[in-house]
Amino acid sequence: MSVPFDPHTLAAPSPWVARWAAELPAGASVLDVACGSGRHVRWLATRGLRVTGIDHDAAALSGLAGIAETIVADIEGGPWPLPSGAVFDAVVVTNYLHRPLWPELLAAVAPGGRLIYETFALGNETVGKPSNPAFLLAPGELLDAVRGRLRVVGYEDGFLASPREAYVQRVCAVREPAGAVAPRYAL
Repeated sequence: MSVPFDPHTLAAPSPWVARWAAELPAGASVLDVACGSGRHVRWLATRGLRVTGIDHDAAALSGLAGIAETIVADIEGGPWPLPSGAVFDAVVVTNYLHRPLWPELLAAVAPGGRLIYETFALGNETVGKPSNPAFLLAPGELLDAVRGRLRVVGYEDGFLASPREAYVQRVCAVREPAGAVAPRYAL
């Protein structure tokens, strides 16, 4: 589905998401977890990707009708809303952390697919919200979450000065196809 670009409804994507999603071919499937009103859903759809967005806020998701498949679900208090074995060419998570979901998120990455994850890290409490340590990644925590399951092709951990000051960790990690020779990724 081709979605027209509307600068009034399409907030700029995270540069991290834009960098690692740019390589996805038209028609690739993408899962955006805790997508809110769909900043990344909308941007990904404009690139010709088939996007599924999950969030607990039905009102926020209602603005995505006709742009993406949406699933209203309490992913922290309820069961994982996707059927067992459902996989995507990319799984995107930004500004969200619920550690018990990591097994589901990693399992949703198809062979040859990628996890694109970016959220707040320790240190963020010194510059703003979130400040609760339960919602901040410890040093190297994203690396530990994917270790042994996906191959890291990009990782950053540190301070960002814009668009607002924040401490973040971000990873792009791929699931190698079974029996495949590890491809080289341009960094």
